[in-house]
Amino acid sequence: MNIIATKTKDEMASVAAGIFATQIAEKPDSVLGLATGETPREMYGELIKLYEAGAISFKDIVSFNLDEYIGLAPEHDQSYRYYMNDALFNHIDIDKAHTHVPDGMADDLEAEGRAYDDQIRDAGGIDMQLLGIGVNGHIAFNEPGTDFASGTHPVDLTPSTIAVNSQYFATPQEMPTTALTMGLASIMGAKKIVLIASGPSKAEILDEALFGPVTPEVPASILQQHPDVTVIADEEALRVIHEKDRL
Repeated sequence: MNIIATKTKDEMASVAAGIFATQIAEKPDSVLGLATGETPREMYGELIKLYEAGAISFKDIVSFNLDEYIGLAPEHDQSYRYYMNDALFNHIDIDKAHTHVPDGMADDLEAEGRAYDDQIRDAGGIDMQLLGIGVNGHIAFNEPGTDFASGTHPVDLTPSTIAVNSQYFATPQEMPTTALTMGLASIMGAKKIVLIASGPSKAEILDEALFGPVTPEVPASILQQHPDVTVIADEEALRVIHEKDRL
C-alpha cells in the first residue's frame, strides 16, 4: 500500500487527478471505477482542466460508478447519475453510453446487481477504482458487517451515513434510506485502487482501516489485502496515523 500525504485537500485532488490522467494516457480505453461526493468532485474538476488543456481524452473510456440511491430517478438532482453528469461527464468527450451507474429504479434490485457485475466483467474488469471512506469505515455503501464476498447488492444505509448525506437534501426526510452498491468483492476485483480522504472526521477511521484488524466491521480494512492500493490524504485525515508514527 502506498500512502501519499498532502498538505491540503486541493493538493490531494490534484495528485489524485494526476494518477488517473496517467492511467488514461497509458491506456486510453481504460475501464474506470468512479465515486461521488464532495472530495471526488474536486478531483473531477482537475480532470476537466486536463481535458480542456488537451492533455487527456475520455473518448474511449468506459466507467462504472460505485452506487446509486434506491428510488431516485437519474434526472433527480441528488441521484448519482445526475451528479456524475454535472461533475464530470457533461464537460468531457466521454460517450455517455459507455458510462454506467447502478439502476436504483430497477424492479428487481438483486438481478440489477448481478447484471451490473456481469457488465463489469464483460468490459474486462475495472483498471482503476476511485474510493472515498465513510466515517464508519464504509467504502461505496458497504456498511459495517458487509460480507467481504459481496457483489453489487441493495443495502440499508446506517443512521450515520444517512445523517452525513441528508445535508444534500432539502429536508432530512427526503434522504433515501437504501441504496444499490458495488460490493466489496466487486471493488477488490479492480486492478488498481485509489482512495482519497480529507478532513479531521476521517482521521480515526483511516488509521483503523489501514492499520487495524481486517474485519467486516470496518469494510475499508479489506483494502489491506489488495495488491495495488494508493491512499492520498491531507494532513487532517492523516493526523492519527502520524501521531502513531505509522508513516
